[in-house]
Parts: sequence; C-alpha cells; structure tokens
Amino acid sequence: MQKKAALLVIDLQNDFCPGGALAVPGGDEIAPLINSLARYFDDVVLTQDWHPADHTSFAANHPGKAAFDTIQLPYGPQVLWPAHCVMGTLGAALVPGLDIPHAGLILRKGSHSSIDSYSGFLEADRATPTGLAGYLRERSITQLYICGLAFDFCVRWTAEDAVQAGFEVWVVEDACRAIDLQGSSAKARAAMQNAGSS
Repeated sequence: MQKKAALLVIDLQNDFCPGGALAVPGGDEIAPLINSLARYFDDVVLTQDWHPADHTSFAANHPGKAAFDTIQLPYGPQVLWPAHCVMGTLGAALVPGLDIPHAGLILRKGSHSSIDSYSGFLEADRATPTGLAGYLRERSITQLYICGLAFDFCVRWTAEDAVQAGFEVWVVEDACRAIDLQGSSAKARAAMQNAGSS
C-alpha cells in the first residue's frame, strides 16, 4: 500500500450494530475484515458519532414527531432518528471487536446540538468543518480508502466530501453495511460514483 494512503473507518459503534438504537443490518459483521484491512495502512482514522442528548436529529426532541419523519432545519431537510450515540454512553462506544491500536485519530462528529453530521469532513450544514481534511493534508495523505457504517449515509457523505476536498477515494464496499432506507443504498452507490469515488 502506498504510504500516502489512509484508511477511514466510519462510525463502527455499538448503536449502529444489531441490538443498538439505530442498528444497521449486519453491522457487527465487518469488524474482523476492517481489522485485517487496517494492517496494510500506516495511517488509520476512526470516526465516531458523538451527540448531546438534546441533539436536533433525535425524534424524541421534537414533540409529535416520530423516528424517520423529516423536518426542515435552517440548513435544509433533516431526517429524524431514534436517539443514538449519545456522548459517553455504551451505545456511542466503538464496537469491542474493533482492534486497530495504531489508529492515529478518533474524530468525533455531531457534537453540535443544532447540526447533524454524517460526513467525516463537514457537518450537515455543509459549512462547519470537522478538521479532518487538514489532519490528512498535514500527513501528506492523498488517497483514502473508506469503510464502515452506514454505507448509504455516513460512508456516502464522507466519500463525496473527500472527493470534493481533492482526495482520491475508494469505498471498500465489502467492509460496509447499509441501512437501505427506501432504496438509499443504490442511490448512495450512484452518487459516490458520480462524485468520482471508486
């Protein structure tokens, strides 16, 4: 593997695995594969959803609304989710099967109460950066391999933003799992290909 490549592991957390608050089918199956992949990379970044309890994306914080309803926020449409990955909870923890001790960064996102966050690069308002692009550029990283949860949301947004930020991007689909909400998996695949990721 070229030294200028990094592996991004997206949101491999308990709440996104079976039994969690926002479970992705088969989300618990990919940790062993990701552990194996990580051995080929000197640079590995883990992202972690890290929400306050009053987060605007939680349906419970909008009286009369249910999970998977959509509301309008200042930055656009927002899907409402079950409360998940609340700061400091077991659900927010990285899955116990993840074993990448040489990961250089755990990037926590979604900690602003009023803004959701899917991408590892930009919050959902498309204006607030996470700092990930700068971190990678400081290490002369030019190529990114992306895996994790969920393929059709956080992996997709991260891949698209990575291309926009000027990185060469490959999504390791075997090391991802999707929610597949109303065909979102196929839409995500097409969108990432159109954006320029492989």
